[in-house]
Amino acid sequence: MREGVPRLLELFKQYALRASFFISFGPDRSGRAIRRLWRPSFLLKMMRTNPLRLYGVRTLLSGTLLPSKPIGEAEAEILRSIPQEGHEIGIHGYDHVRWQDGIESMEEGEIELELKKSMDAYERIFGKHPLSTAAPGWRCTSLSLAVQERLGFLYASDVRGKFPFFPVHNGRTIQTLQIPTTLPTADELIGRRRELAGVFLSSMGPGLNVLTVHAEVEGRAYVTFFRDFLEGVLKRKAVLVSLGEVAQLILQRRREAVPRLAVRRGKVPGRSGWVAMQGPLAA
Repeated sequence: MREGVPRLLELFKQYALRASFFISFGPDRSGRAIRRLWRPSFLLKMMRTNPLRLYGVRTLLSGTLLPSKPIGEAEAEILRSIPQEGHEIGIHGYDHVRWQDGIESMEEGEIELELKKSMDAYERIFGKHPLSTAAPGWRCTSLSLAVQERLGFLYASDVRGKFPFFPVHNGRTIQTLQIPTTLPTADELIGRRRELAGVFLSSMGPGLNVLTVHAEVEGRAYVTFFRDFLEGVLKRKAVLVSLGEVAQLILQRRREAVPRLAVRRGKVPGRSGWVAMQGPLAA
């Protein structure tokens, strides 16, 4: 947070672009992800990405050999600087590791508590209700989608997919717009591809492209790659906007045309375990 976010803000200011930040407001227990080593795909990712360089000692040991520290509220001044620079902020769960590793077994009340704790922390800092949320690890369930709808979020970015949609479960449309991540992430490609910026640029298609950036990756060891990518995007005359701007445009002008789709589980090359994915057209 202290290193990556300010660096990203400076980069965004340099290129005069607006972005969406999603923050986990609870304890940093990233070190407990070590329990995922039993998964061959997670072990391969650790061997491929050089986690010490990618994440740093503090992140790798937080919640194990080092005490967990609050991610969001402990850095309130940094967080306040984000909207001051013209960007938006949403929530990214409360306890990132707990959500990512345990959402499958969480009851509705547990999910609501996780989200409300993050919402309360957000309101203490910004004095208002958050309008957006993004599920840790792109993991959501029918229960979490229903809770998000009930809590009144304008939009969510919980899944991987190709275009914005409304989720459908058991024949009912969830009225929280989903704006999926459409492009791969840097940590999915590190160690698999050499020229990252070129790979990302070639992955872009016509229309909306959504890239998820991590402050501990593109804001630290891979900031040069990210700068090269941004310069390549701008050379293509692309318009870079926040997800909130996309959501407002869709909901105000094109709501009835938004597809209604199921959400399914799937796998993404370079990422360990399942993620929620945009599914087929709902019946």
